[in-house]
Amino acid sequence: MSHQTESGWDFEAVYGPERLEGFDAAEKLGAPGEYPFTRGVYPTMYTQRPWTMRQYAGFGTAAESNQRYHQLIDAGTMGLSVAFDLPTQMGYDSDAEIAHGEVGKVGVAIDSIDDMRVLFDRIPLDQVSTSMTINAPGSVLLLLYQLVAEEQGVSGDKLTGTIQNDVLKEYIARGTYIYPPKESLRLISDIFAYCQTELPRWNTISISGYHMAEAGATPAQEIAFTLADGIEYVRTAVAAGLDVDTFAPRLSFFFVSRTTLLEEVAKFRAARRIWAQVMRDEFGAKNPKSLMLRFHTQTAGVQLTAQQPEVNLVRVAIQGLAAVLGGTQSLHTNSYDEAIALPTEKAARLALRTQQVLAYETDITATVDPFAGSYVVESLTDEVEAAARELMDQVEEFGGAVAAIEKGFQKQEIERSAYRIAQEIDSAERVVVGLNKYRVAEEEPYEPLRVNPLIEAQQVERLARLRAERDQAAVDKALSDLQNAARGNDNCLYPMKEALKARATVGEVSNALRAVWGVYVPADTF
Repeated sequence: MSHQTESGWDFEAVYGPERLEGFDAAEKLGAPGEYPFTRGVYPTMYTQRPWTMRQYAGFGTAAESNQRYHQLIDAGTMGLSVAFDLPTQMGYDSDAEIAHGEVGKVGVAIDSIDDMRVLFDRIPLDQVSTSMTINAPGSVLLLLYQLVAEEQGVSGDKLTGTIQNDVLKEYIARGTYIYPPKESLRLISDIFAYCQTELPRWNTISISGYHMAEAGATPAQEIAFTLADGIEYVRTAVAAGLDVDTFAPRLSFFFVSRTTLLEEVAKFRAARRIWAQVMRDEFGAKNPKSLMLRFHTQTAGVQLTAQQPEVNLVRVAIQGLAAVLGGTQSLHTNSYDEAIALPTEKAARLALRTQQVLAYETDITATVDPFAGSYVVESLTDEVEAAARELMDQVEEFGGAVAAIEKGFQKQEIERSAYRIAQEIDSAERVVVGLNKYRVAEEEPYEPLRVNPLIEAQQVERLARLRAERDQAAVDKALSDLQNAARGNDNCLYPMKEALKARATVGEVSNALRAVWGVYVPADTF
């Protein structure tokens, strides 16, 4: 029986010292918390405290999501992770014609500061770390969060968390972009500069390979295209006049964790090694924190099945174990029912309990990087690194990540991999338990969480009330100031914050920028 890695290489039945001939542990590994950070970004890793346990949640109204957040905090969650509905992700209000039928479906609907207040009601924002999965309108949601914190009496230097803010992967794998790449990068560099002054502890971007992996990218493609995007962001910020050592320590990454445990561990180690070298050698970073690839991990939703969903509990446990053995800084474990619908409360609690069992009932937190020196893992780490570097070189030949995106390179490579995986599943060459092997004649009944269809009408009513109550002249002036900043070189976040404070909506702010910058329309790819 032959086995292959996800990246397409043959596994050896036995790995021995000959696979590591010439291997220099001091050069390739170093010590934990030291260059090249292969063994982890911190000297003690989980031996002193575990990773941050996040649970991605958000659905329906802000009030419903707030209730779920309180349940997760009571269950022991150490960080919140907010899911927004599709209209919010695309910068549309709930009453926009294009939003019809999507309000509150895949996340929470946030139209204005009024909704943000409800979302974080009675949650002390100086005591929780919040991750927000938002990209094109990332600046808008970050400022709404800051405004609500200020109303709580919490200053910006007390806020900790992350906005995803990674629009380049949207052009590659997801599609929730708004503006053209050049203008999107301008806005991201404005966020870097704003947070450096106003929110110094905030992670300004979470450069994401997760969505590429969910679209079909191999582990090597996932880290290659993600790190190439990271390089593009750093180049943009440096070109805007920012010093690399002032913003690079706040960069973070976001990866998937699959059931293929050994290759996933190798992938995480290779990614750290590549990034450390790039930041040191290409950008001349001096601060050790600028060289650290800190990342959040989410277990692989694409590997979950609607058939025999309880089996997903096992998959998620293995995926979570791979992330921890790979040295993640925070982790979201998917609920077993996510292939069917939004997670139920019980399923979300079980997902969190999975992390807690890993942290407190196993011995994997007793020592740093337990796979160090393993013949198979060190060999796989070198293979993933070499393949990723080759792909990164190809991106550079196009002129960088944006130029490669405009030619459709990354998208085409990922689609080729996704097609191969689909063929393997269809032919049962790739076994998926409960789907193409070990099926049952009749599935047990399952009652999914259902989103109230009245949510859209409720949000539309809230928006009408907001527009009737607010000072429209103040909103108009603030939006005009935002457009003037967008036309020039001023940081857009300061006038944007004033507009949101005056109760401008997410859609109105996004539309103001659409009017200046336009929207991105993909060109024909090669």
